[in-house]
Amino acid sequence: MAKLISGNDISKEVRDEIKAEIDKIRAKPEHADFTPGLAIIQVGDRSDSNVYIRNKLKKAEEVGIRAVHIKLPPSTTQDQLEAEIDRLNADDAIDGMIVQLPLETTSPIDSDSVIDRIDQRKDVDGLTRENAGRLARGELEGTIIPCTPRGCLYLVQKATGDENYVRGKKVVVIGRSKIVGSPAAALFMWHHATTTICHSRTANLKEECLQADVLVVAIGQALKVKGDWIKPGAVVIDCGINVLENEGANGKNKMVGDVDFESAKEVAGYITPVPGGVGPMTIAMLLKNTLDQARKRRLEASTGGRWSLRCLSLTPLSPVPSDIAVSRAQQPKPIDVLAREVGIFPAELDLFGRTKAKVSLDVIKRLDHVTNGKYIVVTGITPTPLGEGKSTTTIGLVQALGAHLGKNVFACVRQPSQGPTFGIKGGAAGGGYAQVIPMEEFNLHLTGDIHAITAANNLLAAAIDARMFHEATQSDEALYGRLVPPGKGGRKFSAIQLRRLRRLGIDKTDPDSLSPEERKRFARLNIDVKTITWQRVMDTNDRFLRKIEIGRGAAEKGHSRECQFDIAVASEVMAILALTTGMADMRDRLGKIVISSDTEGNPVTADDIGITGALAVLMRDAIRPNLMQTLEGTPVFVHAGPFANIAHGQSSILADKVAIKLVGPDGFVVTEAGFGADIGMEKFFNIKCRYSGLTPNAVVLVATVRALKMHGGGPPVTPGAPLNAAYLNENLELLGKGCDSNLRKQIENANKFGVPVVVGLNRFSSDSPAELDLVVKKAVEYGAFKAVVADHWAQGGSGAVDLARAVADACSQPTNFKFLYPLDKTLASKIETIAKEIYGADGIELSPEAAEKLARYEKQGFGQLPICMAKTHLSLSHDPSRKGAPTGFTLPVRDVRASVGAGFVYPLCGDMQTMPGLSTRPCFFDIDIDPDTEEIDGLF
Repeated sequence: MAKLISGNDISKEVRDEIKAEIDKIRAKPEHADFTPGLAIIQVGDRSDSNVYIRNKLKKAEEVGIRAVHIKLPPSTTQDQLEAEIDRLNADDAIDGMIVQLPLETTSPIDSDSVIDRIDQRKDVDGLTRENAGRLARGELEGTIIPCTPRGCLYLVQKATGDENYVRGKKVVVIGRSKIVGSPAAALFMWHHATTTICHSRTANLKEECLQADVLVVAIGQALKVKGDWIKPGAVVIDCGINVLENEGANGKNKMVGDVDFESAKEVAGYITPVPGGVGPMTIAMLLKNTLDQARKRRLEASTGGRWSLRCLSLTPLSPVPSDIAVSRAQQPKPIDVLAREVGIFPAELDLFGRTKAKVSLDVIKRLDHVTNGKYIVVTGITPTPLGEGKSTTTIGLVQALGAHLGKNVFACVRQPSQGPTFGIKGGAAGGGYAQVIPMEEFNLHLTGDIHAITAANNLLAAAIDARMFHEATQSDEALYGRLVPPGKGGRKFSAIQLRRLRRLGIDKTDPDSLSPEERKRFARLNIDVKTITWQRVMDTNDRFLRKIEIGRGAAEKGHSRECQFDIAVASEVMAILALTTGMADMRDRLGKIVISSDTEGNPVTADDIGITGALAVLMRDAIRPNLMQTLEGTPVFVHAGPFANIAHGQSSILADKVAIKLVGPDGFVVTEAGFGADIGMEKFFNIKCRYSGLTPNAVVLVATVRALKMHGGGPPVTPGAPLNAAYLNENLELLGKGCDSNLRKQIENANKFGVPVVVGLNRFSSDSPAELDLVVKKAVEYGAFKAVVADHWAQGGSGAVDLARAVADACSQPTNFKFLYPLDKTLASKIETIAKEIYGADGIELSPEAAEKLARYEKQGFGQLPICMAKTHLSLSHDPSRKGAPTGFTLPVRDVRASVGAGFVYPLCGDMQTMPGLSTRPCFFDIDIDPDTEEIDGLF
């Protein structure tokens, strides 16, 4: 007589284990709200499916799994069903998803295609092609096993008390369905059984069954297998569910399996009943699969653990080829592969081709419980006009940390503007063997963020002039009538108009209830044209747009004015993108943009214009960081690119926030600050860190022998002109003077913020060993935590390993981070603090215009904003010809402007161009495309 294998009892043990595991996870404070989510999609209203689903929902609730039942009508089409699956794929609350089969539909639906639509990470039925393929290949480690086969194996193991019972045994599976038979045969085989699959057309089926030590029956025919088909002592697992009408007690329907239980139990060693055998185990394993997927998605992939990153190998050539040649010689990984390696889910990724993608901000919410990684800013000494390699050092450092030291690390860099790409400077992807790839995609358009910024900026500019035109050509009543036109159900204010009414102190919501005076105040912005600060932008260097006259067309009726174009990256919209912390915050900042004052001296905002929502819509996609990779396959976020001399010159807060969660507590995020430490680093600490709330762990101060010789009194360095011999030959005297002035001062500036400073000496081929040693020695003398020579341009990450180790050591040191000034000081006092403490000035001199504007901004309520200094990057002073560490000067402030939406006030020191011009021979002379291969050449 066979021993009964109770699926009810064993499945309860499994469910109890699941509940205990969920309770254990929830006991940890960081996972207190851990609740696996299961979605069951049903098409139609089959009564048997309804029974199964009710049971699944009930058992899920008992163990602490939130199960939802999505019931779709029989008229559901394949497109509609797949759209529902797509929605659930993107729903972070759902960890597992099943489609209840069979479908009851009046439309033709390919169920295999539908099931394959389920995200691999959310397949808990194990029926997607990927899971089926993995199981067939024996890749059990990363496979979700179909619920019924997994339950069958578990029943054998529990009944026999031997986890390895099937090893070496003969297993016969009757049935070849995709749901039970075929996967069960594969599962038993990969547990080292000798497996035979039989089916209804198998010859000598009885003889095959008699060979089985374990017989799994899923043929779908009631009572097919008789007792004399069974080997004495065999384990019989009956997966069949059949209903015999009117054959039960009192003429009721009777549920039976595919095995004739009464005759089989006399021969078998173990046997499952029907009902109460495999059925309960299928549900238990569905819940277990759901927990497993939830654990992987929410815990294992969200703890900041070590990535499984496949880095790309480099074989550096000497001499180093052009940047574009180096980039093109490396085959990048598909960007979805890189995303998976660093813990970004498919639903959080929007692909833009094979090598770049947008990443959802939902990552921040999903990984909120993960401890932040280490946060590093790369800055530099005051550079020559040629640049000293901050971007190259940033990329070389992350290649060293990721590809050579095995750390989780992200680079966060700015998106290059088309202006310098086609102008004189070239792109900003790094260089040599330390760059972002593909270089041409990095430097050209990327995912269109700058175009979105241009569109938003120019929409606001158009709205300003249109509003002034309509106010100038219409009566109060006509203007009001057009702003609040009649519609179905009468006139009503839009949400943005109601906000304006509240700002005006008008507590009314019915447009017809406003008095004539209130209508006038509401309708007329009364923009003072002399105070307009909002300009049009384009992402091209065009010197002839620096001053233009608009409104010359006949339809504008003589309402012309003088204005200008700025380059797109100088737009306040770009600065807002870089400083925002989310969609709601961005919309709020866009609404706060001050475009002018009115004739009474009150600020006029984008929200007053009525355009806030439209601007946010244009920026909807741009707010998400762009994922790319380095030459060695480590991840890079490319996002935002504000001017470093007009705005704060940093990549986005959002990119840093996503990255700092993805790398986890033992990882690193390396972000770059534009220009020298006196500009980019100071703004990084006093502006970006204020708004992000992120605390930096280390500063990397990039220096070069070339720049230090210039600061020591060397001859001028001019783009396009040959370098003087002083820069190509050893000159310790010039170098020492440069170290004693600019290097000393910039290390001192960094140390003012209480963060360890590592000097990264970017090695050039002309540098002598004695020169390199001198800079390292001087840097440490002047307060650097460490100073390291790096050769990443020529060697890639391997050339920056020592720098990476020094940075990791610095990040382990205690910090005492502090801002340079409190926000409650006056604007003039904050400007003076920066001038004295960072630049070395004796004080500041405000022009009458600057003093008047500071007073106006204080009166308008903007005095609490941080300061974003606009000055030359070629000197610590306002005068680009003054090198080293000048003293004894007064900083002249000729003008002050407010970027209220971005959240700073920026004083202008000297003549600052917001629209660069093209040189006699711009970069575009060398840029071309092969019409056959479509390869781009000439970028650098």
